Amino acid sequence: MSARRKLKSVHRTDRLTRSLRALERTASTSRVLNLLAIQAQSGHRPEHGEAPLFRNRILNSALVVKHRLRADDLFLFDEIRPNATKIIIPFERSDLGLGGQSFFVGQRGWVDLLREACNEQSDMARDLAALRMIDQLPSLDPFLLREHLRRHGLLVAPCYFALSGGDLEQMQSFVSVQISRLIDLAYRDTGRVVAGAHAARLVEALLSTDVDERLEPLRETLVMDGESFKEGVFSWKGFLYYKWMLTRLWPELDVVGGEIGRLVVTGNRDIETSRYVDDARKRLRHGIVAERRAVMRSLDVYDRAFEDLIDNGRPQAFREFLLRAPDMFLSLGEKVGIIAHIASFWRYRFPAGQPLVADIDEAVDILQDFDAGLNVSLAI
Repeated sequence: MSARRKLKSVHRTDRLTRSLRALERTASTSRVLNLLAIQAQSGHRPEHGEAPLFRNRILNSALVVKHRLRADDLFLFDEIRPNATKIIIPFERSDLGLGGQSFFVGQRGWVDLLREACNEQSDMARDLAALRMIDQLPSLDPFLLREHLRRHGLLVAPCYFALSGGDLEQMQSFVSVQISRLIDLAYRDTGRVVAGAHAARLVEALLSTDVDERLEPLRETLVMDGESFKEGVFSWKGFLYYKWMLTRLWPELDVVGGEIGRLVVTGNRDIETSRYVDDARKRLRHGIVAERRAVMRSLDVYDRAFEDLIDNGRPQAFREFLLRAPDMFLSLGEKVGIIAHIASFWRYRFPAGQPLVADIDEAVDILQDFDAGLNVSLAI
């Protein structure tokens, strides 16, 4: 079979990408990396072309999606895996509703599919290496992605690590509460009262890709030079992003943990399979609790450094914390990505209020997916 026939067309009937317009508009940062949107927003900047994520221009305007494999996807791979990284090349950049071509990183013949979709015959070693690095990650969260690439010697422009519009909108109020005390500290000596609209602009500036003059009072408070401040702001956004995600995840995980224990498994099974189901349920409940504690320990380091700054006026300690914080993103981002996948897929498969029933084959498949995730470690 030719590579062309293997290349999968993505149309509106595809359950994941039935509307690329909706995917572009509302998708979570950790699930979708929209390179087309990044190109539209930052393509005019020198950094976009000087330090691209991918050198091939077609690939560098694709959509990268973390995707849970369905039954009709599994035959594409030589090994059994629950998740994969899907690359979607839009047919028409100006109208995503027309669909596109797609393939999975790691499926049989994927390199040939990539070359055909990207109209590339020359060496693609660097782009292939970048795709393999991305495929190793449990999510596309920009803080985890940036540090993982950097650890492997791949330096990419900051514009590629922006938060999605949907996440930014939802994070605004959460971040406002988190940093209101620091804003008060930054303006305390000036005698100025920061109005709500001005504070909102500071929050917007903190969450944006650029670090501009709106953040100058905060830079002065932290006694940081320009480049160090940019790095520090990136780390700061990372911790605020994780804290925001977890305020939504913890209640859902509590519910999911209980539902895993109540799942009714139907169908015939042997003793070994029954034992695996029972043991996996217990491991998952304990594993979710253990991951939660590990995440909270990491975030507690941030909280203590921030409180030290606010309560004791020690900018140096907080500044040093921010500059060494990216070292924590690999472990923290991995754990958050895994538990987010457990919560989101479980709720997708078992909507609230619907019966908690699955046949034995599907139950084993789901439990093995979650089980493997909680025991996986990044290759650093």
